[in-house]
Amino acid sequence: MTSQRTRERLIQRLYEEGLSNARVLEVIRRTPRHLFVDEALAHRAYEDTALPIGHNQTISQPYMVGRMTELLLAAGPLDKVLEIGTGSGYQTAVLAQLVERVFSVERIQVLQDRAKERLAELKLRNVVFRWGDGWEGWNALGPYNGIIVTAAAAQVPQALLDQLAPGGRLVIPVGSGDVQQLLLIMREEGGFSRHVLDAVRFVPLLNGPLA
Repeated sequence: MTSQRTRERLIQRLYEEGLSNARVLEVIRRTPRHLFVDEALAHRAYEDTALPIGHNQTISQPYMVGRMTELLLAAGPLDKVLEIGTGSGYQTAVLAQLVERVFSVERIQVLQDRAKERLAELKLRNVVFRWGDGWEGWNALGPYNGIIVTAAAAQVPQALLDQLAPGGRLVIPVGSGDVQQLLLIMREEGGFSRHVLDAVRFVPLLNGPLA
């Protein structure tokens, strides 16, 4: 269920679905997704599907993890990336192998504690965690060259736009219920440019931390 052949089959599928960044695909290939789901679901870890992780949250499907990561990295290497929604820590682990530093905010403390353990097990030490409200971002350590949001916001949080560095890229699902779109927002000299990309389905980005 976690064999190399199973992983290779996933990577082939992601490539066929349009992912093309060789570094992103290689990181997804070598990141043990089965460590980020409950043992009872480990046999499904290398399917291209979202899976429940408890607390009404999910681990994103590998295609979406790859797609959002490619969009973030499309303009070149990144130094500081803010992740809103640590969740299982899988997207965090992928980012940590591709950028210099990741700052990850999660409102559900128990999920973040588990994610910390998994990343420590994988010896990924370039991630700093914060338990808090993702709508607020992490202003004290900004600005960020890239921001990635792994839950759907009703509208783009102003705090995240404020914390995006000049030339920076924000990848975020926006909308509610069945009507959500993936946006790429770039901070340019004259303001922000917005690009509407794919129809997507994410859990909602909620306010307020939970222990």
